[in-house]
Amino acid sequence: MSTRKKIFLKQDEEKEILQGFPWVFDNEILSIKNTDENHPIQDGSEVDVFSKSGNFLGTGIYNSKSKISVRILSRKKDVEFNSEFFEKRIQDALDIRFMNYKKSDSYRLIFAEADFLPGLIVERYVDINGRVFLIVQFLALCTEIFRDKIISSLNLLCHPFGIYERSDVDVREKEGLPQKKGWIGTEHNPVITIKENGILLTVDLENGQKTGYFLDQKFNRKKVAELSKNKKVLDTFTHTGAFGLNAFYGGASSVVSVDISEEAIETVRTNIIQNKASKVMKAICADVFDFLKEEEKNGNLYDLIILDPPAFAKSAKSIDKAYGGYKEINLRAMRILKEGGILVTCSCSHFFDETKFSDMLMHAARDSHRSVQILEKTGAGPDHPVLLGYPKSSYLKCIIAKVN
Repeated sequence: MSTRKKIFLKQDEEKEILQGFPWVFDNEILSIKNTDENHPIQDGSEVDVFSKSGNFLGTGIYNSKSKISVRILSRKKDVEFNSEFFEKRIQDALDIRFMNYKKSDSYRLIFAEADFLPGLIVERYVDINGRVFLIVQFLALCTEIFRDKIISSLNLLCHPFGIYERSDVDVREKEGLPQKKGWIGTEHNPVITIKENGILLTVDLENGQKTGYFLDQKFNRKKVAELSKNKKVLDTFTHTGAFGLNAFYGGASSVVSVDISEEAIETVRTNIIQNKASKVMKAICADVFDFLKEEEKNGNLYDLIILDPPAFAKSAKSIDKAYGGYKEINLRAMRILKEGGILVTCSCSHFFDETKFSDMLMHAARDSHRSVQILEKTGAGPDHPVLLGYPKSSYLKCIIAKVN
């Protein structure tokens, strides 16, 4: 019989959990049973979650310091969170990736809740020498308390050359955890070179944005390569220059990649050189909003424009402001596209959903006096599975459109 504390939810609060949602918020809890003054519930305790009527919903980890009081790790009764449990979770994730990726590919190995390991991100990078590097982020107490078992399982199943932790994110503080960063085990040079879609890319595991590189856009970048032959291409919010380099690889006649970060632009220039793209591609350090205005003012037109901005909406409260930002860059991009030009436009904010994104694009088209045909809608690659009932896992929107 389970000795875990029992958490009972308020009336009807189980509905989202039954649909797949893996969190219990603090204001959804009715009561905690088997707790007394001598044995109060502790943060990091394993708890069983029940509906008000007593139906078992799942087992997870309790954290009083977070508004997410419980993150559910399993829907099965009497499960043990031992080494075998985490090995199976990681192997299941690997099996999904093996369906679409080769051993030489870099990809996201663990996508947190969507791979049934809440608060855990694992990126798998393979450098040009065939060495496997893992980037790990422990974003929640739920997986932080099992870090030794998780690291052991990753070593067993992935045989990494090195593991670097990038738990240097503010969300850990909301979980009552300090930020952490550094090698787990043997230290190595954190700057590596990977190959994606035939292109060489420098990745800084230690200081690159988030986990070093945005693996989720791999197949959208490949699509850009297919659309770029003999095209004049503008690649904005370029980060490492990956979209622009795919355009070069696809036969673009010219590519301009723009980012506001001088550090990012230096990485782009390195990537241009190592891919022998200097005759076709150039990198410019500029504010994208200002750059688009100047290009319109100077009458510079493009055949294909990529808009891949950072998340403008980082909370529900910022949606209206984000709408304005997305609309402005899309409107200005449409104005400098040639007749029949291609717009590849993205949003990586789950708060800014597909309906809002399409509505924004429609209004940008109206105000730019252009007619827009949507040719394709895509999202993140298959290394970012979407968990039904958990909308946050469906965050990336990418629309490929013809602008007339």
